Amino acid sequence: MRFISRLAFYLSAIAFFSIISFAQQNDVDKLPVNYEELTSPDFIKAVEKSNGTCIIPFGILEKHGPHLPLGTDLLDAREKSIRAAQNEYVLVFPQYYFGQIYEAKHQPGTIAYSSDIIWKMLQETCDELSRNGIKKIIIVNGHGGNNNFIKYFCQAQLEKRKDYVVIMYTPVGNPEVQKEILKLRKTVDDDHAGETETSSILAFRPDLVKLDKTSTQSGEDKKQLDGLHDFFAGIWWYAKFPNHYAGDGSPANKTLGDLILNSDVDQLTKFIKSIKKENRLIDLQNKFFDEADEPLKTKVK
Repeated sequence: MRFISRLAFYLSAIAFFSIISFAQQNDVDKLPVNYEELTSPDFIKAVEKSNGTCIIPFGILEKHGPHLPLGTDLLDAREKSIRAAQNEYVLVFPQYYFGQIYEAKHQPGTIAYSSDIIWKMLQETCDELSRNGIKKIIIVNGHGGNNNFIKYFCQAQLEKRKDYVVIMYTPVGNPEVQKEILKLRKTVDDDHAGETETSSILAFRPDLVKLDKTSTQSGEDKKQLDGLHDFFAGIWWYAKFPNHYAGDGSPANKTLGDLILNSDVDQLTKFIKSIKKENRLIDLQNKFFDEADEPLKTKVK
């Protein structure tokens, strides 16, 4: 009888701890990917589950033709980041729009912060993420005007020793998907707020797209510096597209948008998975800093 009582006790204890363990695992499985939706205690679990990895979806506030929202780049980058993070868990930082957009200051709604502010804001954001256990920071950029700034920012992280790495996601499109996109696309000149970008927003926020407005302004290249070669000047974009509209958004459609969205999310998911497991970036960075501290002792490889 005593044996049966003990057995019943042990079985009850096992069942109890199994339930507790299941509940704890269930809590981890249900963690939000959105940084701002986590409680402080859950944030600790999220850092562990993500292997200390966080995405900063980087956008801007600027005109996108006469038909797309000012936050198009941010909306697009964040939507893809959230979907990919739901496939392969990482944290997704809140809306980040502190980037380079001086070329659109003449258009209503553009928010163009000073160069020192955009640098300090990104640096301190990364520093603070690291202080909170995030050691792999992935920047998913949605705005072409940010590209050179972000690349230089990443390079400049080698100026001083860091215990984290900043990674700019620079995907090369899937060749097979690109063929499908070209089949569906109706326009040749397709850039800012054009057919592709408009289709992308139609895929997940059709309520924000005003297709009936696409032809109310010109997206043609004005060629105001035509004939001038072998140069770069900040005014280059304004010289071509002063309306801040490059292409024609009128043929945009959800079919094309879904194709782009799904392909981009799939590609980003694979990238996240690889970065979560990747330690060489930080290891090499640490090795570099050690050698940079005492360059005369650096051994030739």
